[in-house]
Amino acid sequence: MEALKKKEIYTIEDIYALPDGEHAELIDGQIYYMAPPSWNHQKLSRKLHQTIANYIDRNNGECEALAAPFAVFLNENDFNYLEPDISVICDLSKLDDKGCHGAPDWVIEIVSPSSKSRDYMTKLFQYRTAGVREYWIVDPQKQMVTVYSFEQDSVEQYNFGEDIAVGIYEGFTIKVED
Repeated sequence: MEALKKKEIYTIEDIYALPDGEHAELIDGQIYYMAPPSWNHQKLSRKLHQTIANYIDRNNGECEALAAPFAVFLNENDFNYLEPDISVICDLSKLDDKGCHGAPDWVIEIVSPSSKSRDYMTKLFQYRTAGVREYWIVDPQKQMVTVYSFEQDSVEQYNFGEDIAVGIYEGFTIKVED
């Protein structure tokens, strides 16, 4: 009879101990290494972040839109450390020099081939259970945006180029274009 192999559990300390230049996220004690983002990924991220930050500034909003790399500590434990592509945080008391402690109000992840299953499944569960209000998955390959409104318990899909209503801001729509 073969003994069961003990599963290694990592902590945020292990993330901070990674060599310079290595990026990873920590989900339920498991490390997920991240490949450098593509040019298209960065372009989408910049445009979305800029659009959201400009909207907040124009409306004297109290929320902060922050782009990766930016640490999000979803739970009050040492086993989860995420770097969403874009985080919008409206409770500024959650922010300090290390990152966001608790759930952002709105998270956007831009899918890359290496992150697809994490974005669509693992992170979806993490964000929902932690209290994120709205989660967008932007999929450049499918040219589609999936919007999860956890407050409304709804899921909607949009093609690139369509106006998408932002659930946490009344009257704000975004058009995601490649």
